[in-house]
Amino acid sequence: MNQMVTGKFIASERKRKGYTQRQLADLLQISDKTVSKWERGNGFPEVSLLLPLCNELDITVNELLSGERVSEEDYQKKAEENMVNMIQEREENKRKAIMTIVTGTTSTAAFITLILVAGIYADAIALPVRILLVCIGCAIFGSGLVVAMEGERTVGYYKCKACGELFIPTFGEYVFGMHMLATRHLKCPKCGRKTWCRKVLSKNGI
Repeated sequence: MNQMVTGKFIASERKRKGYTQRQLADLLQISDKTVSKWERGNGFPEVSLLLPLCNELDITVNELLSGERVSEEDYQKKAEENMVNMIQEREENKRKAIMTIVTGTTSTAAFITLILVAGIYADAIALPVRILLVCIGCAIFGSGLVVAMEGERTVGYYKCKACGELFIPTFGEYVFGMHMLATRHLKCPKCGRKTWCRKVLSKNGI
C-alpha cells in the first residue's frame, strides 16, 4: 500500500461526493485534521474507520487499499495484492526490529568490553590510553543507542488505547515517554490523550 496514492484517492472520492474535509470528518466523528492527514499521505485510517469511510465514499475496502477504482474482473487480483502487501510490510518491520535489537546489543557489548579492558589491564595500559578506550566505548554505546532508539521508534506504529489511532511519535516524545515492555506512554496526535500505546507492526493493527 502507498499512503500517498491512497490519500489522493480519498481526496478525489470525497470531492466526487461533494464533501468538504470537515463534512466527511463530521460523518465519521473525527477531526478534519485527521482527514487532511490521510489525504496528504501522512497517515492511514485505523481499522475501525475503514468500513464507515468506504460507506460514506461508496467504495470498497479493497479499492481504498488499492488507491483506485477496481473492476469486478480485477477485484480478486487486487485483494490478493493488498493482502500480500500487508504481510510484506509486517515482515519488513520484523526485520527492522531485529536489526534494531542487534545494533543495540552489539554497541552495548562493545562498550562493556572496552570498559573491562581499561579496568582489568589498568596496570599495563597508560592512563591516556585507558581514558581513550573509555571515551571510544561511550561514543560507540551512545551512537548505537541513538540508532537503536530511532529504529525502534520508526518500526511499525503505536496504537492509541483511547481512539485506536496508529501513529509514529516524534523522537523527543519517544525518548521521554515512559515505557513498559511493548507499550509506551504517549500523546495521541488525533484525540490528544496520553495513554499506554501498544506497539503494532502494520496498519491492520497487528
